[in-house]
Amino acid sequence: TTLNYFLDDKINRAEVLFPGVGCFLIAVFLGAAVHYSNATDVKAKLESLPSEYKAGIHREGDFYSSIKKGEDNPEKEETDLESHEQPVEKAKAGTAGFFVELENKRAIKVFGKSTMIGLFLTLFAGTCLSLFSPAFNLATNDQWSTLPKGVPKLVVYTAFFYFSIAGFLIALILNLIFLYRPMAGLARSSLKKYVKDSKGRSWAVFAGFLCGFGNGLQFMGGQAAGYAAADSVQALPLVSTFWGIILFGEYWRSSRRTYVLLVSMLLMFVAAVAILMASSGRRGHRK
Repeated sequence: TTLNYFLDDKINRAEVLFPGVGCFLIAVFLGAAVHYSNATDVKAKLESLPSEYKAGIHREGDFYSSIKKGEDNPEKEETDLESHEQPVEKAKAGTAGFFVELENKRAIKVFGKSTMIGLFLTLFAGTCLSLFSPAFNLATNDQWSTLPKGVPKLVVYTAFFYFSIAGFLIALILNLIFLYRPMAGLARSSLKKYVKDSKGRSWAVFAGFLCGFGNGLQFMGGQAAGYAAADSVQALPLVSTFWGIILFGEYWRSSRRTYVLLVSMLLMFVAAVAILMASSGRRGHRK
């Protein structure tokens, strides 16, 4: 946002923009606090698993000890007939059993794993995401005068086309690398197996359509009202948090501290988006 503000010749109102950025930063730190508090809540719930199983809330067996090894229920085979007679009740969102079921569905197991690699990858990804918008700004407005004299600047649609081509190429390269050299303990695969297996791909394609559509509109909005405001007005953390709570049961049955931090974070994001929208300006024509 700061880079785009200066690249756009300060068309956004600084006295409004930067307080909005400040609210956004506060929301980010609150988000980190929410994550830590929620992780503490989850750990406490998992430690209560044995007593919950004795109460008959979930299936029999010590899943917590087996799930850390990535194993299934150790007593599953012995209790097959019993499980047919008594259907398993689906765990409620936010309970210890819910997190166990979630872990069993994950391709990459997270229980008992170090978070340092994940945090490093997230930091690197955040750096890349924070720089692609200023790079697109440079591609469409040529603030550094890299084009020869008389050569017109790229329109948003042309720049977006090449942006999408580059995204396709890097996705292809990364997928081929991780197929044969997987991380996080996943099994090695091959291109042949990848092509033959089509399960679950529809959601990935749908996500790609949404991402492409959203990026295209963001770039057009940035060209019209300034990329500094357009970047933050997307409100990605705000929207994704609501989706996580409503659809995936995140933060359900958490502690009061987690709820207080969560509401504070959401309110700060709402304030940031509103202030950043108010900072938008009108792009002039360069001579």
